[in-house]
Amino acid sequence: MRNIQTLADKTAISLSFLCAIHCLAMPLLVTLLPALVALPMSDEAFHKWMLFGVIPISAAALLMGCKKHKRYRVLITGFIGLSILAAAALLGHDLLGETGEKTLTVIGAAVLAIGHFWNYRTCQNHEHCGHDNE
Repeated sequence: MRNIQTLADKTAISLSFLCAIHCLAMPLLVTLLPALVALPMSDEAFHKWMLFGVIPISAAALLMGCKKHKRYRVLITGFIGLSILAAAALLGHDLLGETGEKTLTVIGAAVLAIGHFWNYRTCQNHEHCGHDNE
């Protein structure tokens, strides 16, 4: 069970950073390489697809970790990050503007990554986490 939770935390951290990198780098890449404008990664669907992947992986990892270590601050931090990401993806730049959407996405991705990092570290250091398989 620990291996699944660890893998889910690491995957969720990677997806959070991918989301933030996409949000920050896409305008630069579109400017430098006009052909990228035609890619589906540049429209709002990308954010929704990322959310579709991030939510179940993050929720599973955070819940599995919290079930073992009982550090609810970790769970709350992760779910705040997920909520911020969801707000950025669902409200989009129509309501927030491009800068607002990017800012919210980067903040949400960072908060979510911090939650997963705490989850991972807490499970690594907690006496009841991860000793099932050792």
